[in-house]
Amino acid sequence: MKVSLIQQEFKGNKEKTISHTVDMIKKCEGELVILQELHQNEYFCKSEDTKYFDYAENFDEDVEFWKNVSKKQNIVLVTSLFEKVMDGIYYNTAVVFDKGEIAGKYRKTHIPDDPGFYEKFYFTPGDSIEPIDTSVGKLGVLVCWDQWYSEPARIMALKGAEVLIYPTAIGWLMCPEDRIDELCEKENNKEEKEKMLNAWISVQRGHAVANGVYVITVNRVGREKDESGVLGGIEFWGRSFVYGPQGEVIAMGGDKEEIIEAEIDLKSAREVRKIWPFFRDRRIELYECITRRYC
Repeated sequence: MKVSLIQQEFKGNKEKTISHTVDMIKKCEGELVILQELHQNEYFCKSEDTKYFDYAENFDEDVEFWKNVSKKQNIVLVTSLFEKVMDGIYYNTAVVFDKGEIAGKYRKTHIPDDPGFYEKFYFTPGDSIEPIDTSVGKLGVLVCWDQWYSEPARIMALKGAEVLIYPTAIGWLMCPEDRIDELCEKENNKEEKEKMLNAWISVQRGHAVANGVYVITVNRVGREKDESGVLGGIEFWGRSFVYGPQGEVIAMGGDKEEIIEAEIDLKSAREVRKIWPFFRDRRIELYECITRRYC
């Protein structure tokens, strides 16, 4: 099947950004279209500010909007939205639509708390790792920080996910205009930047190989200022990609706004799992330690 990855910049406000996203969706060739993490707004977790909780107030309306887009374009659409359950409980939620129907949702389970990525202030961790059945296949949708962990990838694959999908917002920290501190100097070192980018790509490529599945990651692009002034902001590096079940590169984006088109063959992935039976040879009786914080 054909898949389309939309990596884009924040356009200054929600209305302009959504309008641009819809325009890009109309140009997509894929039956499956995937958007980046928290695609309706800027990546607001650069600082801790209660005003950003207002973004979650329209969750139900947002769901209806993207549901209608999915129906009109006759596609399976993976979105990434800010969900309010009640005051004090909010989730970073990927909602999957199947040609006008809600196929399912996934709440981000691993939540970071680092300079420029203060997500623990905003998001409650999800408590379920389940693939979502759609008309194009069983999708293992995870979100950004989840991508560094082998456990959720493996769980999704063991539960039958044919594709692992990661809406993402990751990039390099920008130095404040009035100062350059030690952390910022390190983040902006060219060699360190390459290490970070290669680590991010490599760990997800490993998920594809270890589980015999396709891995699709969609990252945002552009520079977004930290309104608090503590940091300069984040330069999102894009480089959205599709890897095959043997780690082969199917498609790779650049660092600019674009639609990345790719074709994947779920039948071929099933054949790979027969040839490389990693699931069969797991020594599950030795893995008890994995359920503990440390051993």
